[in-house]
Amino acid sequence: MFRWGVLSTAKIARLQLLPAMQDATNGVVSAIASRDLSRARELADRFGAPHAFGSYEALLQSDDVDGVYIPLPTSQHVEWSLKAANAGKHVLCEKPIALDAGHIEELVAARDSLGVVISEAFMVQYHPQWEKVRSLIDDGMIGQLRQVNGVFCYHNVDPENMRNQLSLGGGALPDIGVYPTVTTRIATGREPIQVRAQVDRDPQFGTDSYANVLADFGDFNLNFYVSTQMALQQQMVFHGSEGLIEVHAPFNAGDYDHASISLHNKSHDGAQIFRFPGVRQYRMLVEAFADKVQGADIDLFSLENSKANQAIIDAIYRAGEHDQWEKI
Repeated sequence: MFRWGVLSTAKIARLQLLPAMQDATNGVVSAIASRDLSRARELADRFGAPHAFGSYEALLQSDDVDGVYIPLPTSQHVEWSLKAANAGKHVLCEKPIALDAGHIEELVAARDSLGVVISEAFMVQYHPQWEKVRSLIDDGMIGQLRQVNGVFCYHNVDPENMRNQLSLGGGALPDIGVYPTVTTRIATGREPIQVRAQVDRDPQFGTDSYANVLADFGDFNLNFYVSTQMALQQQMVFHGSEGLIEVHAPFNAGDYDHASISLHNKSHDGAQIFRFPGVRQYRMLVEAFADKVQGADIDLFSLENSKANQAIIDAIYRAGEHDQWEKI
């Protein structure tokens, strides 16, 4: 059984990853670390972890931990991923794993020299709905893909929330802009060439609170918008010459809505519905990670993939500074 350690008591860990680890068939929650030992002990007791630590460094030195999940603020992801790797621990790091594509090179070097697994926790990679979208496109079910539209929004104006703190890596693009880009890349197997973007920043927080992006993939475009200050919504649509695919809960499948895909013909006079009942994408993520560490032939979300996706976000920020195309 893979023995998990978790660095911090963050909400995403409490609500998603720790329950997934607890339910996984190939791993156990072994340790929780927090800068507040009482909080670590409380969460460890809640999830049946035998060990609690009052510092992240202490957890990394533990012989009772095989690998760590890192849900720390985004600005600390590279730092603690490197510390964990240097301590001989495998690393599953919350997205985005870095705030600049160039910083991912440090993680690639650590992975290769130390022989550890390091992967960004893109749970969507492991949900079967995206394999289905890809197969529908590849099988010509919507003809020639011409346009992809996406949206991911929520409303959060809490100044204490890390998503609204620039120094911690907050902002719409790092938090949710990564999802329309990565799912389009997963579904099509293609990479964008250039982007244009409008990026608006909140005057109080300094973070990007809204972005409207056009990405040129050559023979199709991706147009998406994301916001941390708009009504809750998420959807992805893949529109082709002979039909279209709607993904109704593309990112938070099972939480935002039930996972389902609608395939419409060109007349839009009927739809095939594909449903995915009982799928828990976070559990699939942690099980795939543990299986990979233990030698299974599994394609995890690679650091090379992380770098390619972050390069798009970097280009969007650059494009938002002027009204012209920005090469990726």
